[in-house]
Amino acid sequence: MGERAILNRVKKLKELEAQAKAIEAEMEELKAEIKRDMEAKGIEEQQAGDFVVRFKTIIGNRFDSKTFKAEHENLYRAYTKATENRRFSIA
Repeated sequence: MGERAILNRVKKLKELEAQAKAIEAEMEELKAEIKRDMEAKGIEEQQAGDFVVRFKTIIGNRFDSKTFKAEHENLYRAYTKATENRRFSIA
């Protein structure tokens, strides 16, 4: 593939990324509006036509690796392994 073809693909990719970013921002704002409305009403579930909207508090447990590493560094190192990835970026 020639430089011109790559340039055209990069430009198209950048355009699509900008559109996706704008759509994502709009989606997040709509979600935030719905959440604010539900919080104001003090409800966790609401029927909206054929949809059921839920905004519930979920309690979960997560492993605190930072604290574990600080308190048990040798054990932490014994159970960690290096991973390899390839990163694609356009600057």
